[in-house]
Amino acid sequence: MLKHKYTDRICIIIAAAACIIAALFLSGDKLGITPVSSVPEYSVRIFDDSYVHHIDIQIDDWDKFLEEAPEEEYTECDVEIDGELFTSIGLRAKGNNSRRLVEEYGLDRYSLKIEFDHFQEGNTYYGLDKMSLDSSFQDNSYLKNYMTYDMMSFMGVPSPLCSYVRVTVNGEDWGLFLAVEEPEEAFARRNFGADYGMLYKPDYRSLEDANNDVALKYTTDNPEEYDNIFRHAKFDCTESDQQRLIQALKVLSEGQGTELESAVNVDEVLRYFTVQVFVVNLDSYLGKTGHNYFLYEEDGVISILPWDYNLAFATYSLGMPDPVNDAGLYVNYPIDTPAAGEIMTNRPLYHNLMKTEEYFARYHEYFNYFMEKYFENGYFEKKVAETTRMIAPYVEKDPTAFCSYEDYLIGVETFTKFCLLRSESVRGQLEGTIPSTIAGQEADTENRIDASEVWLPDMGEIADLRQ
Repeated sequence: MLKHKYTDRICIIIAAAACIIAALFLSGDKLGITPVSSVPEYSVRIFDDSYVHHIDIQIDDWDKFLEEAPEEEYTECDVEIDGELFTSIGLRAKGNNSRRLVEEYGLDRYSLKIEFDHFQEGNTYYGLDKMSLDSSFQDNSYLKNYMTYDMMSFMGVPSPLCSYVRVTVNGEDWGLFLAVEEPEEAFARRNFGADYGMLYKPDYRSLEDANNDVALKYTTDNPEEYDNIFRHAKFDCTESDQQRLIQALKVLSEGQGTELESAVNVDEVLRYFTVQVFVVNLDSYLGKTGHNYFLYEEDGVISILPWDYNLAFATYSLGMPDPVNDAGLYVNYPIDTPAAGEIMTNRPLYHNLMKTEEYFARYHEYFNYFMEKYFENGYFEKKVAETTRMIAPYVEKDPTAFCSYEDYLIGVETFTKFCLLRSESVRGQLEGTIPSTIAGQEADTENRIDASEVWLPDMGEIADLRQ
């Protein structure tokens, strides 16, 4: 056999290239490179939720950080995650009412944001650009956010990854928090691929305003009318991005039946609302505030994504001037009209889809699947039990907790009871033995599930902050 004079050289080049490619593949997440159709490395590191992780915040002046926390300005620090040090990281307090109330009650347990690339462009944690550390504000069970994201993921809704972490500051215990993947570039790349679309977090400036854009209502073609959406764009928002989204809202407003599929990812939205309605989150798109969600748009088609559930499970009303503990109302909250009429007609992403018989029937099919596979086969109780066993020792030693360890155990029990009774009610609503509308339940209260054993404040209320 004749040997070509360049064969050896070609083989050496190919071998070298293979080594380089392999090295990039293995360390790509550290460099911010995520292979197409792969699981980012951060998802199997900090967001492996089978154990409690450890994050040590190493900061020069923690007292000064706490003093200035209400200003929500980033401070530079180092962060050690499970023994691995990451330097020059951005850290700030997060939250709206929770941040304000923590300050008002003279406490220091703020939820936090960790932004890996804030001070150094391209800096990531194995491909992750930002995460938050949730403080379990008004959540004595430490379960509301974690379990809701689990429910959303179970139903195939693109959701933030999360895991429990023991947080220390300069080596001193600070408490048990929930690490949550922030929906930004890494999240978009993980869920939608390298050519992901636009991501927004619509929110109001004032509840006194009409906030039609937060409600996803079409008004005009003028982008200025949608400021509450566009000023909260997670990526650079161009004029063409604005036009695509406005056109999608117009179709949502004016379209009929299956025409809506040209502007709405109907299947994803129905799965989202299945969980959203189940958890009775009144501080949400289906509540009076209309916010606490992410909006994703790609090729003129919109989806809604989950966010912020510490006030879910009917605990949003707590802390009001006259708190109402009507567990029977919320356990049996109707799945077909999950808000009063004046709110529903101003929430077209729910209301306009449900006017189409095909989508309404599919929504019920998803609810049936959710009840059968998540609750009625024991999965939910097993998940709660496993999670509680894992985190309980850390809660017991949590030096900044909003509640006592005994209140935590009661919170877990109350959370579990609420969900199991709610699943019974939903099953009855699907089968027609319990009315599935507000009007129907007002006319017939006899067949509702009895929830008298549930005291909603046990899941967490503002009064718990008085320590």
